[in-house]
Amino acid sequence: MADYYEILGVARGASAIEIRKAYAKLARERHPDRFSDPQEKAKAHDVFKEVTAAFNTLSSDRSREQYDAELERPRPSSPEEIAQDAFQRALQAFEARDNEQAAELLRAAVHHVPTEARYHAALAVALSRNPRSARDAVQSMERAVQLAPANAAYHADLAALLLSQGLRLRARKAVETALKLAPGDPRVQRVAAEALEGDDPSPPEGGGLRGLLRRKP
Repeated sequence: MADYYEILGVARGASAIEIRKAYAKLARERHPDRFSDPQEKAKAHDVFKEVTAAFNTLSSDRSREQYDAELERPRPSSPEEIAQDAFQRALQAFEARDNEQAAELLRAAVHHVPTEARYHAALAVALSRNPRSARDAVQSMERAVQLAPANAAYHADLAALLLSQGLRLRARKAVETALKLAPGDPRVQRVAAEALEGDDPSPPEGGGLRGLLRRKP
């Protein structure tokens, strides 16, 4: 987490006037328009972005209060704590509909604790919301299934992702497993029905996905 007070060069207890003066000084000194060299201009652009972010946060009483509270919060140290912290912040990003940020946080969670199935499953959800990362979403959900093979929801979610990619045969295998694990689950039944769309409604008796779907829980 960036230290906005350090970026502006002011003390934690700096007044609004001091923060504004510090920002004005840095903005003049580091504005990208002052530099002609492309590399220096690029560096100045990055610095200017940080300075502006610091000012925008600290110049508002509400955002400054939230930022100060976040600074005071104990920082996670172990891999498990770092992963759990990233996961919780990813859930907040989901609520804010910031799927890109959620994906980055979940990648961090997976990196620190790669054996936690729910992190992989959540990452799959975040990735699936971007068409360019749909294939990566499938891989993440497959990893969740490998880590938690008895979780019917993961198999159903994998099937749904595979269907969205047009991979119907693979989707059917996943949803068959989900039906065996949780035959009465509405989510599982819904995905199974999607996997059967367009099929002959009267397959040989007792077999296949349709047979599983017809069984009583």
